[in-house]
Amino acid sequence: MTSEIAPPGVDTTRPSIARVYDYYLGGKDNFAVDRKAAEMALKVTPDGAEVGRACRAFLRRSVRYLAGEAGIRQFLDIGSGLPTQGNVHEIAHQVDPQARVVYVDNDPMALAHGRALLADARTTTVVGGDLREPEKILEDPEVRQMIDFDRPVGLLLLAVLHHLHDDEGPGDITRRLTAALPSGSYLAISHFHDPGDANPEVSQRARRAEKVFNETLGTGRWRTHQEISAFFGDLELSPPGLVPLADWRPDGAGDVRHTDIYHTIVGGVARKP
Repeated sequence: MTSEIAPPGVDTTRPSIARVYDYYLGGKDNFAVDRKAAEMALKVTPDGAEVGRACRAFLRRSVRYLAGEAGIRQFLDIGSGLPTQGNVHEIAHQVDPQARVVYVDNDPMALAHGRALLADARTTTVVGGDLREPEKILEDPEVRQMIDFDRPVGLLLLAVLHHLHDDEGPGDITRRLTAALPSGSYLAISHFHDPGDANPEVSQRARRAEKVFNETLGTGRWRTHQEISAFFGDLELSPPGLVPLADWRPDGAGDVRHTDIYHTIVGGVARKP
């Protein structure tokens, strides 16, 4: 039994990816089971909290690029997780207050907190959905009401594809999603990275981290640069390409170049021609 209070539908006996990330980011929307899973992972990857911050910094820079230089005015953020400082709509609205954002997640707590945060928002909504069922997301009435698929869309798959196992077809899912987007749309990805022979020591630690993640969360996949690049398909990578997060258009805020972090998580943004 647990004395921890949770929103309806939230299972506090099993760790949640969204809540573990929340713990890494210093949030309070997590439970003992999440903290235990996070601490087990930290024994193998002691810089896990910095990974979370690096991911948020990449989110901020990539959305700022899409809303600013690329002129994107509508965003579909799948696997958005729990709300925290520097959410997609906050960044996009700095460029254009009318930019539209749809957050999609399958975690009940992320949905409950997101809906509470956005109760009065007219340009932003939160939708329940599972990345493994892309057509259901694309056909959701709330998504269709908010997103005009005749105009360019910024599709965000940030720190989510590495939580799909190979047999769940992450490459096929990504292709199905991007196929629904019009020309001029963009795809942003951040992903756990196994540097392989380029850095055998870090690669070994990445494989140990993958083992711990799968034992505690039941998910987590460190893929090679080639495997992650394949997710972009025929899309045109924007400079500087698929690189360590700290090297993607750095601005000095939240850029982490600690050895393991630098090599074990990468990101990129690509345009649909």
